[in-house]
Amino acid sequence: MAELSPIAVREKHAAAMLDMPVTDFRRLVSQGALPRPVRIGSFDRWRVDQLRATLDGTAALPDEGFEL
Repeated sequence: MAELSPIAVREKHAAAMLDMPVTDFRRLVSQGALPRPVRIGSFDRWRVDQLRATLDGTAALPDEGFEL
């Protein structure tokens, strides 16, 4: 069986992916510099693709307008 790549991770893992303490990660999330978690049932998870998009500069900014 192939190894699974997570598509969403816990806060501690998300902070570790960015090589930062959880307290700094929380601060950056609250300031809007990092994406907010999604709620799955009673669990908060961070989408790995959103974290990557933030780092590579392809994430949408909160105040950007969008047209579909």
